[in-house]
Amino acid sequence: MGRANVDSYQALHSWSVRRREEYWALALARLDVRFDQPFHTLLDLSRGVAAPRWLVGARMNIVESCFSAPPEQPAIRFQAEGGELFVMTYGELKALTGRVAANLRRLGYQPGDALAILMPMTAEAVAIYLGIVAAGCVVVGIADSFGPLEIATRLRISGAMAVFTQDVLIRGGKTFPLYAKAIEAGAPPAIVLPAQIRLSLPLREEDCAWPEFLQIDAPFATTSREPADAMNILFSSGTTGEPKAIPWTHTTPIKCAADAHFHQNIHPGDTLVWPTNLGWMMGPWLIFASLMNRATMGLYYGPPTGREFGLFVQKSQATMLGLVPSLVKAWRSSGCMNALDWSALKVISSTGECSRADDMRWLMERTGCPVIEYCGGTEIGGAYITGTVTLPCVAGAFNTPTLGLDVTILDEEGRPAESGELFLTPPSIGLSTTLLNKDHHEVYFAGAPRGPHGETLRRHGDEMEALPGGLWRAKGRADDTMNLGGIKVSSAEIEQVLHRVPGVFETAAIAISPDGGPSQLVIYAVCPGHNASGQEAMLAMMQSTIKRDLNPLFKIHELIFTEALPRTASNKIMRRELRARHG
Repeated sequence: MGRANVDSYQALHSWSVRRREEYWALALARLDVRFDQPFHTLLDLSRGVAAPRWLVGARMNIVESCFSAPPEQPAIRFQAEGGELFVMTYGELKALTGRVAANLRRLGYQPGDALAILMPMTAEAVAIYLGIVAAGCVVVGIADSFGPLEIATRLRISGAMAVFTQDVLIRGGKTFPLYAKAIEAGAPPAIVLPAQIRLSLPLREEDCAWPEFLQIDAPFATTSREPADAMNILFSSGTTGEPKAIPWTHTTPIKCAADAHFHQNIHPGDTLVWPTNLGWMMGPWLIFASLMNRATMGLYYGPPTGREFGLFVQKSQATMLGLVPSLVKAWRSSGCMNALDWSALKVISSTGECSRADDMRWLMERTGCPVIEYCGGTEIGGAYITGTVTLPCVAGAFNTPTLGLDVTILDEEGRPAESGELFLTPPSIGLSTTLLNKDHHEVYFAGAPRGPHGETLRRHGDEMEALPGGLWRAKGRADDTMNLGGIKVSSAEIEQVLHRVPGVFETAAIAISPDGGPSQLVIYAVCPGHNASGQEAMLAMMQSTIKRDLNPLFKIHELIFTEALPRTASNKIMRRELRARHG
């Protein structure tokens, strides 16, 4: 506020969107972003606000900006289920990152080559991620919870030339296949890490074990890239069955780190614990939010639903805890976090789905910490609306758009409204400008209304309500996508999978939030010859198919048989009518 010469947070936000170049110049300086060659123009809008060019003329590799902390400072605190707490320092992480990059070069991978990561978020996975980017290659993030068909889709779209994976997953004391899923998905050559001390199964001829991959050691070195070059491909569901492939560039992590710095209040010495995966945007977000702010990330390798995770939060001295709202409901119901010492926490942050105010109020009362609601998307590189610790925190509500971004709520006629669909006012660092497999302009800009002052608006698809006192509340998706347990998925993706179930003629998948909190999955199904007596068996078959072919984390809350689905004159399913019908 002092640098901007303003005397209130609201004035600071207004300055950040009126003087975008000054705001991002300030963020670059605060984060100590490193350049091999400086930029001559921070923002070039010669092609319009829908296609901005950032840091024009620069050469950089964003990994260089991840290692400005002292080498002896903890970079990662990590713990396996039932194991001890370990620490990897910045110096150790930098050395392993450099070793990964050197061996990728040894194997002949070139800048721009796509290399997938299909494994849990471990300390090694972080080094692999940073090593791929350091080598000038592109990470393809694939969540380890996906089934073989979804893994194959992402490998195909990205053109991945190799994949880093793990032999098995260990969750709740049980072992689940991972390398076997990669093989079933037709994966390219794989580098396989052991979940425990040694590999538990034989490898294909074209694959190699992690120690074999790490043949040479070499000093840390990065490959210089242009700011607009891709460094990560992430996937986000659209309204059709195939996921959008969204490239993150070497500028996108600046958005992650700036949001964490200014909104979650992350500074050197903080420890961030946020259960996530490199297949979701919060995985890379956690890496850059931590390391570019010279902080520490905390990684627990087991499920976050039980008391052992709570003990990890305590032992790691976490100062920020990230979560999805469904977790809070589970903790509150089970009482598993009772009598733990979370006194080191300064802030909690919530994302992925709509928060239930009562659960968040309970969490704030229990910890004495504000909950910073954080809502955005993979194509934003962070959030568009969130919170700040400089303003009062209200459970389940946002108290500010993010710095550097402005938003507008419009009704169905395109007029400014208190409740309706929310649109972004570009440009901002972090906002995608390309898609691998779709027309970017068509997805985000074509047909979007103009803003109140004639400005270009960017579509995002969330419904939002403006509340008194400068607050906002999320109301879910305006389109046919949904967030289930913090994972974005389209109705079409679920329906395509369910159509493989014998006896199913057609389906419609919708999400409902009966208490204003996390979404629940409801399936309307046309199943000729089936009646109420067979409903339980059909639900079991549908759930099994979703678990096998899509994601085991998606749970069907309710199955409703219907004789026909409501359709428009052009024969499109009217899912909005089904949501209204469900109440």
